[in-house]
Amino acid sequence: MKKLFLTMTLVATTILTAVAQDVTGKWKTIDDETGEAKSIVEVYKENGKIYGKVVEILTADKKDATCVDCPGADKGKPIMGLVIIKGLEKDGDEYNDGKILDPSSGKLYKCYIELEETDKLKVRGYIGFSLLGRTQYWHRVK
Repeated sequence: MKKLFLTMTLVATTILTAVAQDVTGKWKTIDDETGEAKSIVEVYKENGKIYGKVVEILTADKKDATCVDCPGADKGKPIMGLVIIKGLEKDGDEYNDGKILDPSSGKLYKCYIELEETDKLKVRGYIGFSLLGRTQYWHRVK
């Protein structure tokens, strides 16, 4: 009976840990220069890859902004609803090999994301290799 209880506890803990360590969900983005909240991005899985789209803009004067300098099909699109994280694949504890778009500058960067804590997501955009870039920390919206 004691072994059964320990086994069930271990299984439950493993399942809860796996669920808690999922990057999907809604995340509040923070401007790394001002420290102010900018938007809510919903991170989701599609065809085994990770994507993220802007679902809410928190800055009143930017609610109707468009992506003026974005490349390709994203040029001129409203930032609200724009997919800014594209095609990340799971690699151990992080997701990488995709891109992230900075809608304010229109620049597209290589990207990786990983959970720092259950409710804190590390988002790194870079050019070339990951030492040349910048990191933001997003916070899970409950």
